Amino acid sequence: MAITVNGVEITDAMIEHELPRHVEAAQPLQHATHELVLRQLLLQEAARLGLDGEDDDARINQVIQQEVPPPKVSEADCQAWYAAHPEAFVTGETVAARHILFQPLQDVPPALLRAKAEGVLNEILATPARFAELAQEHSACPSREEGGDLGMLARGQTVPEFDAMIFTLEPGQIAKELVETQFGLHIIQVTQRSEGQTVPFEEVRDMLAEHLTSLGHGQSLHQFLHVLVGQADIQGVDMTDALVPLQG
Repeated sequence: MAITVNGVEITDAMIEHELPRHVEAAQPLQHATHELVLRQLLLQEAARLGLDGEDDDARINQVIQQEVPPPKVSEADCQAWYAAHPEAFVTGETVAARHILFQPLQDVPPALLRAKAEGVLNEILATPARFAELAQEHSACPSREEGGDLGMLARGQTVPEFDAMIFTLEPGQIAKELVETQFGLHIIQVTQRSEGQTVPFEEVRDMLAEHLTSLGHGQSLHQFLHVLVGQADIQGVDMTDALVPLQG
């Protein structure tokens, strides 16, 4: 079935030409097709509004500038976002951590690996002083030679699951549950913590205003495209979940 947008066809040749720009998408063909449909809707809107930019991209930009103006972000908006996300404005925050890694093996069932890891975790929770000894005995990480010690770690320096855990623990505290990452199962203890410093609001005000403006504009564009899709006669393609930002 042909793909049409208010009677205008999206040809196979157009999709083939667009496809290389979407090779990193989870579904490149679908992503490219959706992009072409959204662009066609915006070009039709440009024609309806009498806009006559020098090329398609110029006309699309004219539509967006005219119909989706950037939102006005107030000082109060910036202060509210700053207050609601204090962790985003801390610099120099670090923790010293150590861990024991149980790495998946082809010949070891995952349930058996987890049971072993939980057994070691229970031993450590009962006798924390044995952490280094048990790390040397069981850990699959080279840090086992140092009793599992990973040194000082800043936010974002480790994988997300590990990072999220270490910055919730206080010095000396051991995570009561195993942490699973792409590397396997971890027993984690934080041994030291440096809280870092909060960047004053005045130093990030302009950056925050720019961020919130960009965020709000993206949301407004999404809503605008949603309206165009809802009003259009689109045949041959399902536009559910198609409202992604247009490629530049």
